[in-house]
Amino acid sequence: MTAATEFAPAKINLALHVIGQQADGYHLLDSLVVFADVGDSLSITAADSMSLTVDGPFAKGVPEDARNLVWKAVEQSGTTARITLTKNLPHGAGIGGGSSDAAAALRAVTRPDLALGLGADVPVCLNSRPQRMQGIGDVLSDVPDCPSFWMVLVNPKAHVPTVDVFKALATKVNPAMEPFPSEGDWLAWLAAQRNDLQRAAMHYAPVIAEALGALDDALLTRMSGSGSTCFGIYPDRDAAHAAEARIANAHTDWWIVATRTRGADPS
Repeated sequence: MTAATEFAPAKINLALHVIGQQADGYHLLDSLVVFADVGDSLSITAADSMSLTVDGPFAKGVPEDARNLVWKAVEQSGTTARITLTKNLPHGAGIGGGSSDAAAALRAVTRPDLALGLGADVPVCLNSRPQRMQGIGDVLSDVPDCPSFWMVLVNPKAHVPTVDVFKALATKVNPAMEPFPSEGDWLAWLAAQRNDLQRAAMHYAPVIAEALGALDDALLTRMSGSGSTCFGIYPDRDAAHAAEARIANAHTDWWIVATRTRGADPS
């Protein structure tokens, strides 16, 4: 590698079922994951020593040293580089910002084999296709029939501690996702699925309920990951952008963006 630029898209859990827990404490998941057209960006250039500069609207508070997953990913590959990370996504938001950044770094240094060692969400972020994520994040399968969706992402700027959310789960063994539709109504299928972390996250951040309520004109609303970002699915681009403008006008301190998720062919 001499130089590379990578896009790190937001990861959206359209459904997230917690179906068990291992003896070592890791939770077993069954999740449908898609990726949006909004995300961070990463620039990596080979250098004699490691450096990381973070800029962008959400740069504040992001470490610029070995605590950062991007730094760890590059360092573990045996590469030294000058890295610039532009943070367009809020961190600690349930949309895989740090994991997607790390996956982008691994793509740049061509070391996808290091993904799972950096975190459970990093392997699924290595590509931007819809995927079913099972196990502890290590069992992945493509979902070629999953369509793309227009949606609005809403983050009320509330930090939700992922570890505490998992601890607060009332039931650690829940039903897996239903079989994917071979054809027909994906929206109806999605409506029958869940995010098992949503209620626990709302215990720590009640404002999540307000964010979901702000999306009340959507076809479907749900929280992504462990929160606090919520999404609403809309029928088309115009409806999504209208909702974005309406919510942004009412909640000037929230992060709100209309975007489209990527289908099986990310091009």
